[in-house]
Amino acid sequence: MLCETVAVMRKKHVLVVEDDDDVLELLRYNISREGYDLTCVTSGEEALEKMGPPCPDIVILDLMLPGVDGLDVCRTIRQRNDTRNVPVVMLTAKGEDADIVTGLELGADDYITKPFSPRVLIARIRAVLRRKESPAPGADAAITLPDLVIDPVKHKVLVKGKPVDLCITEFKILHLLARYPGNVFTRDNIIDSVHGEAYPVTDRSVDVQIVGLRKKLRRLGKQIETVRGVGYRFKE
Repeated sequence: MLCETVAVMRKKHVLVVEDDDDVLELLRYNISREGYDLTCVTSGEEALEKMGPPCPDIVILDLMLPGVDGLDVCRTIRQRNDTRNVPVVMLTAKGEDADIVTGLELGADDYITKPFSPRVLIARIRAVLRRKESPAPGADAAITLPDLVIDPVKHKVLVKGKPVDLCITEFKILHLLARYPGNVFTRDNIIDSVHGEAYPVTDRSVDVQIVGLRKKLRRLGKQIETVRGVGYRFKE
C-alpha cells in the first residue's frame, strides 16, 4: 500500500523526529494548534517504525539523533518505494552550506536551521504540502527523448533503457530543465521551482547538484548546458 492514497477530508498527519525535549514541546504545541494530527518520536529507529502504513503526510526531521541519525532516516525514506514521496523537512542546528547541500542531495524538501521561528516553520509545512498536492500543469507527464525517459509519477529516469539512481533534488532539476528545452533557468529560478520561494540555500548548491546530475547521466549529461553568467538549460 503506497502513501499516495487519497485523503478524504482528514487532518494532515505530521511525524516529528526530535530528541531535545524543549524543542519537541515547542513543535508539539505549535503544530497541534494549527489542526494537524501529530506523532512525536525521539530517535531515528522510532521514526522509521512510524513510516507506516499508513504513512505520515510530512516528516519534520532533526539530523543529530541518537542511534540512526537524521541523514540516514531521510536516505531510507527516499529508498523505500512506499515512502519515497513523503515530504521531509529537515530542522537542525547544522546550518553550513555543506550541510544544506547534503540534506538536499538526500532528498529533503526543505531545510530549516535552529533557532527557528514557529510561524516560519508552519508556513514552510503548508508550502511543502501545497506543492505536493498541487503539481504544476503537465508535471505528471512522462518525458520521452532519444536515449532518455523521465517519468515523474514513478520517479524513474532511464538512459538507454537502464535506470539511473537520482536523489529527489537531482530528479526535480532534470525534470524542470527537460520540460522546457532551450529555456534558460537562473540558479534562483531553479531553487524557487524545485524547493519554493525564499529557500535558504546558496547558488553554489545548484552548481553542486548539476555536477552530480551530469556525472550520473554520463554522455547525456552534455544535454545540460551552462549559460555563462546566467544559469542552465537543457539542449533542444
